[in-house]
Parts: sequence; structure tokens; C-alpha cells
Amino acid sequence: MTPLSPHLTVFMREYIPSQREMSVQTSNTYAYAFQLLVCFAAERLKTTPSALSIEQLDSTLVLDFLEYLEKERGNCARTRNSRLAAIKTFFRFLEYRLPPCLEQARRIRAIPVKKTDEVIIGYLNREEIQALLDAPDPRCRYGLRDRAMLHLAFVGGLRVSELVGLNLVDLAFHPQPTVHVMGKGRRERVLPLWKETATALRDWLKVRGEPKTTALFLNARSDVITRSGFEYILEKHVRTAGAKQASLAKKRVSPHSLRHSCAMHTLHATGDIRKVSLWLGHATLQSCDAVTSGRRISCSPCFGPNSSASYAPSGVSQVAGAEAWHCPTPHINGRRIFPFLRCTTKSQGHRLVGRVVPRQARCRSILGLPVRVPQPAGDLY
Repeated sequence: MTPLSPHLTVFMREYIPSQREMSVQTSNTYAYAFQLLVCFAAERLKTTPSALSIEQLDSTLVLDFLEYLEKERGNCARTRNSRLAAIKTFFRFLEYRLPPCLEQARRIRAIPVKKTDEVIIGYLNREEIQALLDAPDPRCRYGLRDRAMLHLAFVGGLRVSELVGLNLVDLAFHPQPTVHVMGKGRRERVLPLWKETATALRDWLKVRGEPKTTALFLNARSDVITRSGFEYILEKHVRTAGAKQASLAKKRVSPHSLRHSCAMHTLHATGDIRKVSLWLGHATLQSCDAVTSGRRISCSPCFGPNSSASYAPSGVSQVAGAEAWHCPTPHINGRRIFPFLRCTTKSQGHRLVGRVVPRQARCRSILGLPVRVPQPAGDLY
């Protein structure tokens, strides 16, 4: 019998962080998956985790573990597939270290993943977002912190891991307020910030103090705030905002809901799914389709000539002689959302032809200077 503990230690401490150079988030996910597996196997085999052997982790036990995740822990198919991926990676690692376990590894790696449902993802409208951003009390220290976190999570469309992983050096206020984000798959992006978001961050930095940690957001013990900590903060303020905005009380709001809301507001503002993908840090457009699928019809007012005039961005003139209109830009407190991402569209019967404002015009838009949209040379189709 081959002890499990030495090989699992090498896998977690050397193979994952050094040889594969996986991120801290991936390492933590793998560690939690094996914590669940080891505890389940020890209870099933009536032994201690340190006494487990590799031969005991056969395909039958792994299948029972996956069934335990779904039925007893209530995990969805995506979580089940994530735990299975960690187990398969471990046995792929063992193939080159323990030749006697090749057949066992082959059987485990042959376990198929489950298909998952593509559900329609909900998001918050402008009134609900505004109610949520106004929920924290700006008169206390943690109210300023929560307000800055909610602003940044929505405006940047940040994942929870990206938000809690921000450091002070990732913020820049000159010449323009920006935040540097290290996203999933080591994809970096630098995002400009609203004036309101920059103001909220400055107010938080004034009362943050000078603790030893360089993390941007801290908890009550001056440690880095955790994912579960932000989930608790969001849930608390959703209840507060639900008292003022009745529709918000009926929705299930998770940290990822803010990211989806950012995607939909960006799509409303630009009409270009490529900009949404770049803003959220997606690897492919297919990832962005999963966020916006099922919601395209709700975005149709963005592309109609009868759109509300209050959405029209200022500083962009109509094109004379062209059947053109401006893609509406959502407002919050009278300020445009994502003005630097706006584009114009022109109707061609039932088709829509998008024209992105040229780079020089986008730069002038960012600086608040008048922008003139040039006449298109012809049909882009």
C-alpha cells in the first residue's frame, strides 16, 4: 500500500505552485477539493486521513464522493466537475511517479464530466444599482469601505477574487483614476474609474490607516477581507436597499450579480459585445455570450431610433443625411456610464450596422471635448 500523504504534499506544495505555476485561487480550490475528498474517504473507510493510501482512492470511491457532493452537500454540476478536475490532475501527476497506479489513474481519468444547464443570468437595473450603492452609511469607517467596494465591484465588473486581491499599488489617481486588475488566467487589464468611484476610494483611503498589510480592503481585524466577508457585506446592504427599492428585495443578489450587471450596462452603453468581453477580462467572446445570452431582447431599446433622449450622450452630433442615431448611455445621478465605450449605429432595414467612434474621438470624449462622428463611406455590410 502506498501512503497518500507524501505524494499529496508534493502535489500541493511543489507541483501546483512551482511546476504548473497555477494561481493562488486555483491552489486554494484544489486544496479544498482534496480536503473534502480526504475527509469523505476517511469516514467511509473508518480510518484517519493520514492513514489513507493511494490504492484506496479507486474509481468507485471517487464516484461515491461525487454523488455525495451533489446529494448531501447540494453542490451543482459545475462544482462537481471542478472537484473532479482537481482529482484528475492529481492522478495525472501520479502517472509519472507511481507506475503501479497507471490502471487506477486511467479509470479515474475516464470518469466523465456532467453536462451543465445554461441558465439566464439576472442583473440589476439602474434604480436597483443606485439603491445598492447608496445603502452603506458614509458617516462611519466601514460604511466608507463598503461603499468603495460596491462601487468598484460594479464599475469594474470584478470577480470577488479580483476585488479582495487588490493592493494599494493597483490604484492610480493621476493623470486619470484607474485600477489595475489581475484577472482569471493571468489576464491583466487597466480600467478607468467613475468620478464617484474615485471619490469613494479616496474617502476610504483617508480612514483606512496604515496597517502592515498592503491590501486595499481590510476587515475589522485589519486583515485582508475574504470572499465570504464580502458576501456578508453585500447581503447586508441588499437588505437595506431592498427596503427602499422593492424590486431588489425579490431578487437573489450574489457578488457575481454585480459583474453581470456591469456586463449588461456596458452592452447597453456600447452595443458591442467585444467591448463587454474586454472590459470583463474574458478569454473569448463565448464566455461573454454566456453572460449576455437570453438578455439581448431586453437591450433592443439601445438600438432603436425612439430611444429615450435622456440616454443620449452629449458632445456627439447627428450625422447629416444619414439614418443614424446614438447608442444610449445609461445614467446614474445624471452622469454617463462608460462614456469612453460609446458607439453609434445606423439602421439598414432589419439590420444594424455598428460604427465605433475613432480613437481620436474616444480620447476627446474622455477629456470632455466635443466629438464629431464622421460620415460613413457606405454600407459596412
